[in-house]
Amino acid sequence: MKACYFPLAVFANVLCLCQSYTLRSSVSWVVSSNDVVEDADLSEEVAPALLVDSAGLWKQAYPSSNVLGDSVESPGELVKPENDNVAQLSSRLFSYRLEKVKKSASSSPPPHQETARTARYIAHYSDWGHLSTISTQDKIKGLPFGNIFSVSDGPLDNSTGVIYFYVTPMDNTVSDLKSNPYASLTFSEAEGEFCRQMVYDPEDPRCARLTLTGKMVEVAPEELAFAKEAMFSRHPVMAKWPVGHKWFFMKLELIQVWLQDWIGGTSLIPLEDYFKATPF
Repeated sequence: MKACYFPLAVFANVLCLCQSYTLRSSVSWVVSSNDVVEDADLSEEVAPALLVDSAGLWKQAYPSSNVLGDSVESPGELVKPENDNVAQLSSRLFSYRLEKVKKSASSSPPPHQETARTARYIAHYSDWGHLSTISTQDKIKGLPFGNIFSVSDGPLDNSTGVIYFYVTPMDNTVSDLKSNPYASLTFSEAEGEFCRQMVYDPEDPRCARLTLTGKMVEVAPEELAFAKEAMFSRHPVMAKWPVGHKWFFMKLELIQVWLQDWIGGTSLIPLEDYFKATPF
């Protein structure tokens, strides 16, 4: 008879080990509030990942309304942290109301024959890109170094074709640019829905890719207001990033526009045609 109790004892021990977590469904869990408070780095010099990810495996243990705004409905019942400062700090520094971020006004790209317009379309509707510089880091000095940046060529209703950046001197890429200001910025149409809808691999030439090469320069004072509007209207969270990082605006002065948007080769688009085209 004693053997009958052995499986029950094992099961009880397993339940004890799991008491810090609450099972919400077959695919999502809630981390205990104590874990969030103890593990979170709340200094203003660090940007913790405190935005709600409703599709993720782990649910943050604080009210989503504190992060996404009161008008956003909570994806489910969440555990409130014992220390409200966690949610308040995340809301103050790293969050914004989702209704301020508008969806793209255009759902499909231009015909691939319109290369200049396609280039402007990709440049305008891409929220981020891959910037390549010549590294100044000791182990890879003189070699290519790539980094991801959030970008904007203007608010959604005003495309300029000029790519703006919001950067910090603490970034390795900015250090590279001080030594050599020339860089290449690459976008992929795979960022949007088109390639997924067409079941195109990101390397499929029909899934367009655009590389803009030029000189990275600091934005002049007379252009700062527009650069700020361009970046913050597309990336509102940037307005709350820690001021101690000494953020400033840069832009890419173009030398070459390279595009592959179909089978059969690439296009070098004259700058005049690029700036004359419209993505709308």
